Parts: sequence; C-alpha cells; structure tokens
Amino acid sequence: MKNSVLEVVSLLLEKLLFISSLKLFSSGAPGENKTRGSCSEINSFLRGDVLEVPRTHLTHYGIYLGDNRVAHLMPDILLALTGDRGLRQKVVSNKRLILGVIGKVASVRVDTVEDFAYGADILVNHLDEFLKKKALVNEEVARRAEKLLGVTTYSLLWNNCEHFVTYCRYGTSISPQADKFCENVKIIIRDQRSVLASAVLGLASIVCLGLASYTTLPAIFIPFCLWMVG
Repeated sequence: MKNSVLEVVSLLLEKLLFISSLKLFSSGAPGENKTRGSCSEINSFLRGDVLEVPRTHLTHYGIYLGDNRVAHLMPDILLALTGDRGLRQKVVSNKRLILGVIGKVASVRVDTVEDFAYGADILVNHLDEFLKKKALVNEEVARRAEKLLGVTTYSLLWNNCEHFVTYCRYGTSISPQADKFCENVKIIIRDQRSVLASAVLGLASIVCLGLASYTTLPAIFIPFCLWMVG
C-alpha cells in the first residue's frame, strides 16, 4: 500500500512538472516563415503582413494595416463594464486581458505597432509553409481584418487572435496553438494512471473537507470520466 501511495505521489509530481514546463499555447512549429524585427523597422512591414509577438504562455498575432497600425483580437474586460471609448482605447493591461479571457469578451481593435508589441520583439510570420495553405493577397488580408473590427466573443480554444489572423489570411479560422494544447491534454487523459491519481485526490478532499456533494460527486465523476475516455 505504501508503494502504491508513493507511486501516486510520484505521478502527481510528474504531471505538475509536465504542465508547468509546458508552454500551453506555444507556436514554435518547424518550417514557419519568420522574420524578426523591432518597432524601429516598421517600414519593412507590408500592409496585410501577419505580425506576431511572444507572450508569457502564448504567441499573440495581428494584421499590419499600414501607417503604424495593427489590427488584432484582444480580450478586454472593460468592453463589458463601460461604453467609454476613451477608456476602451487605452492599451490593454495584463489585468484587463486576463479578466477579459475569463469573461469571454474581446474586440478586434487597432493599435500602434509599439502598443501591439508591448515591449517584445516582432516577427513577420505568414504561417504559409507550416499550414500548407494558399494565402490570399496582402491587400485582401488587410481588408478582411478591417471588416472585422469591433466587439466579439472570446475563447482560448475557438476564437482567439490566431483564429482571427488565419481567417483573414486563408479564409479559414484555425489555431495551431489551440490544437497543440488539446493534444497535450489528450496525452495526460490517455495515461490511465491519471484515474488513480484523481481518485486519490478525490478521497483526500473528502477526508479533509468532509462527506458532501461538492466533494463526493467530483471524487466519483472525474475518475469515472477519465476511465471511460482513457
């Protein structure tokens, strides 16, 4: 029994280390056509170019419209709290962004290249080689982006900034970052030892918090679901 407990603890640590070291929405796909640039090299950007900047756990995308302007889909909680355009148009802070993700509210907005970069290096990334899709001409890409300006719903998996730029460039909304995240989740779920680990955590919650519906139901339901899909 002692060895079983140690095995479960070891598994949990393994999963936590795996998740913590994983860039959940990292693009980093081989073969992507990327050109690194800085905000001082705006003249090298062409209208309709796909621009990307690295964030902590994701890559953010936008469409260059020319004249130092970038259209990008950005979560923003202020969209649900105020109609003041002056406040809304200010650069979206990390706190506003995170709350916007939770509230699933966003907009396709236009910012300067500097505000879009938010201090990071900029890459010109057309995704063509990696996605193996025929791209529209740059002018059509820019026009599509301009037509989509305004408030929209947000979803990390179904409607994020990468869905926006791939729709503008290829006419199809796809997100390699979201697909990679889903594949990593499948890897965890398919490991049937996760069932045992979830069951132990469920029993521990019952012992610590007492026998109640909010502890007992997850302790049974989650391991059962993992067992069925594993």
